[in-house]
Amino acid sequence: MKTSFLQSQAQSRRQFFLWSLLLTVIGFLFYSAPELLAQADAAAEAEEEAPATMFDNVKQAGFWMVPLILASIAMVALIVYNFIQLTASKFKPEDLKMALLDHMANCRVRSAIEVASTSPTYLGRMLASALPHVDATDPETLGREEVEDAVAEFTIRENRDHMTWIGYLGVIGQIAPMLGLLGTVVGMMGAFNKIGAQGQADPSALAENIGLAMVTTASGLIIAIPSVFFFFFLRNRFNGLVAACHQDMADMLDASHQAVNADQAMAKVPEGLQA
Repeated sequence: MKTSFLQSQAQSRRQFFLWSLLLTVIGFLFYSAPELLAQADAAAEAEEEAPATMFDNVKQAGFWMVPLILASIAMVALIVYNFIQLTASKFKPEDLKMALLDHMANCRVRSAIEVASTSPTYLGRMLASALPHVDATDPETLGREEVEDAVAEFTIRENRDHMTWIGYLGVIGQIAPMLGLLGTVVGMMGAFNKIGAQGQADPSALAENIGLAMVTTASGLIIAIPSVFFFFFLRNRFNGLVAACHQDMADMLDASHQAVNADQAMAKVPEGLQA
């Protein structure tokens, strides 16, 4: 079991490195790529100049890009962290499931508790807190209600931490567009104040200022869209893993119940088949 846990940790570190490398490459390509929506300038001098990249616009957008850049870094870190945490090896490894199912099917509840207590996985910790409530003096239910209550308490306590980290993606998805819009509004206010102070402004310079102001809105949406997507994706992934652990727990209780009541089940003869 210890060897399996160490292998799981090594695999998590490899996944973290690969995801970080992939997202870093994607971010570099995005910020260094030429703007796809830029229009060609009619002047010959503008045609000879290299097109502005997204990174150039980000630098010129100024202070309001700082919180958006921090939000993008937090988004990448949260996505990588949650992908590492929400794996089957950390929730319900197959070898642990089979070992516990074998103990429960043979009514070795104490052995199952000992095995579960040595596992840092979600399933192991859940069974370690729930199986002590099995009532061997009640062959009809084996104290199933008390066991399920213990599972519910564990789930409420444990899920809070996981959902907190997943929920931060939802927060970023909500505030990133607002930060971008705020930067755009401030930039446009500066452009119109310039018009009011000069009485007349160069349309090309005004368009450039407004275009740079819009960069913050675009950046906010670029951050918000993947944040919202991964929030729902990771939340559903987490709920699926938790539901699978609960189903494994129910299967183990059913296996113990069938083993305890096997003699009575064999003694019952279906109606209508008597000799």
